Amino acid sequence: MSSLDTAARIEKGSAPANPKSSGKPWRLSGDSLFHTAARLAAFLVVATLFATVIAIALDSWLSIKTFGVWNFLKSSEWNPVTSTFGAFPFIIGTLVSSAIAMLLAVPISFGTALFISEIAPYWMRRPIAGAVELLAAIPSIVYGLWGLVVFAPVFGQIEPWISNTFGVIPGVGVLFQGPPMGIGMLTAGVILAIMILPYISSVMRDVFMAVPWSLRESAYAMGCTTWEVAWHIMLPYTRTAVIGGMFLGLGRALGETMAVTFVIGNSNVLSSSLLMPGATIPSVLANEFTEATSRLYLSSLIYLGLILIAVTLVVRFLAVLLVRRLANREGASS
Repeated sequence: MSSLDTAARIEKGSAPANPKSSGKPWRLSGDSLFHTAARLAAFLVVATLFATVIAIALDSWLSIKTFGVWNFLKSSEWNPVTSTFGAFPFIIGTLVSSAIAMLLAVPISFGTALFISEIAPYWMRRPIAGAVELLAAIPSIVYGLWGLVVFAPVFGQIEPWISNTFGVIPGVGVLFQGPPMGIGMLTAGVILAIMILPYISSVMRDVFMAVPWSLRESAYAMGCTTWEVAWHIMLPYTRTAVIGGMFLGLGRALGETMAVTFVIGNSNVLSSSLLMPGATIPSVLANEFTEATSRLYLSSLIYLGLILIAVTLVVRFLAVLLVRRLANREGASS
């Protein structure tokens, strides 16, 4: 075949492609391999999650069959001697300690992220950001030891002032009444707030830095203050990511074990005061897992782990739902 005939066939589209010259089949096989590997990785993550949940559900089936779902959730009695178990105090302890941590950590994280991204001079931003991120590298057991040895005695001297100031408020005063022991639900919430602060502040700082400078300069040119720029420009622009960072910190607080175990007091009795000892699901698992001598006792502890997974999944679902609703609202308004 002459070169003129080959050129004519290529121009008409009938000439076969040369794999060595074009390289198209190699690119297609590489893309196919990459997509297959990505699908396999995603499938392995989902399969691991489902396998973990199924394994925990099977191991807790004896407790589920004995106490049921609703009775186990609402019961406040946890007595290994009589083989009577209920999860209500621990569920409340987990939610209350995480709520205290969020109430304390979110405003501080917002202020820290705003200072680093908007107020601090350039030479100061990196050291402060590194110091905040260093908090996330400290092991949780170190937080627990520090909380028990250092923070709890100091906080015990502050608790009388808390009781005298907030314990007399009608309606909510019962939350701040109790002996000044230094350990309890409020102490655990403070330690959790310190632990989740770097996660929330890092996300806020990154998204605040991503706000276009044109928006900030326009607001400053109109006479806005730094607070007005942060509240009316930066926060609405990054609302979705900020909420995602907050729920990331909440998930971290819900599953914390060792730090909470050291400072919460580990009491199976539910108290209305935040100054009294309490317990969370992770702390109960850490304290009593090695002491489970009967099958029902061990199954009940694993049942608590299954409930903790369910709580985490519910929090994750609410986070996704809230983010999507905000995104749809922003799209409708624009």
